[in-house]
Amino acid sequence: MSAGVRLFRGARPVDAVAPDDRGLAYGDGLFETMRVHAGTVPWWDAHWSRLSLGAARLSIALPDAGQVRAEAGSLFDDGAHGVLKLLLTRGGSARGYAPIDGAEPSWMLARHPLPAPAASARAIWCDTRLALQPALAGIKHCNRLEQVLARAECVAAGADEGLMCDGQGTVVSATSANLFVLRDGRWLTPPIDRCGVAGTCRAILLPALDAREQRLQRGDVERADAVFLCNAVRGILPVARLGARTWELHPALAQAHAALGRSHPGFAPGQSASAMEAG
Repeated sequence: MSAGVRLFRGARPVDAVAPDDRGLAYGDGLFETMRVHAGTVPWWDAHWSRLSLGAARLSIALPDAGQVRAEAGSLFDDGAHGVLKLLLTRGGSARGYAPIDGAEPSWMLARHPLPAPAASARAIWCDTRLALQPALAGIKHCNRLEQVLARAECVAAGADEGLMCDGQGTVVSATSANLFVLRDGRWLTPPIDRCGVAGTCRAILLPALDAREQRLQRGDVERADAVFLCNAVRGILPVARLGARTWELHPALAQAHAALGRSHPGFAPGQSASAMEAG
């Protein structure tokens, strides 16, 4: 096992993922991807809150919060910047979809470097659609096959990211980021009530930018005055091109960057913006 990866079953360290782990078999789990700044996770509480919400919705037991945070801190005890991934699954059980009551959860922590900087993104519209499933909307569950298919479209097109719609054609998000558009001087972002992930970065920016949730169609995005993507690792990434539509940097983007920098030192002026990264 890599020195940058730690695995646990309940509170006990283990050497490998169990063959019957439900996360491996069914995607029966949750994950959080966090930006680490100088050895700390400034948005730890927000990530743990979303993980707790997802665990409650899926009836997955949470490990001890204090142990998880202590183990996460020890992975970055050198004070470095980086990315921390926390993966939680229901644990192992007999074959079949039905979960076992009281199953002991499995969880993993992994340390990764920050992705390379990028000033803007080239995006496409993905053909892959997000299925409507309100029971899973908002939480960051482990079944990400829709995003895997959409990212393959991005790679084939030579694009940095892809925007995804739901089965009704309504815009939801990018493959690994939430979406904000500027129209008539107001930032708008799609609601995450039927599908998609309610990002921690999105949650910070909604009140900071006085943004409004609104259902968007493709034309609403293409006619916007500015468009940016955001997630907890890269922060804000402006969209420079979407198909044939292009955008110059809008002055309102500087205000958005400043607002985010006040919440997380990793996104403060002078810190490099992060490149595109899936999950």
